[in-house]
Amino acid sequence: MPAAESDFASTAATIGIIGVGVALFDIALIPGMIIGVAAAIAPKYVPKLGERLEPVFTTAVRGAYKVTKLARGAVAEAQEKVLDIAAEVEAEDTATSAGSGDAH
Repeated sequence: MPAAESDFASTAATIGIIGVGVALFDIALIPGMIIGVAAAIAPKYVPKLGERLEPVFTTAVRGAYKVTKLARGAVAEAQEKVLDIAAEVEAEDTATSAGSGDAH
């Protein structure tokens, strides 16, 4: 077995053993472990991946920015409506209190 294959097999075995340990400890940790492993081994086994993924990453960031901007606008509009309703309720309560005070 060539050194590169042996190194990959050793890395895969180590990752497998750690994965089993993580699964025994808490299954919810597995996605984070997978992301960490991928981030650690990607530069070694796929050196040109960064160059290829840069346009995808840029597009994803731009899309996330646009969605965030739209969400902020929607939240601001909803917040304004809630504050308007709260002000109306407070005005009605004040008017009701003032009206009941005059009746006594």
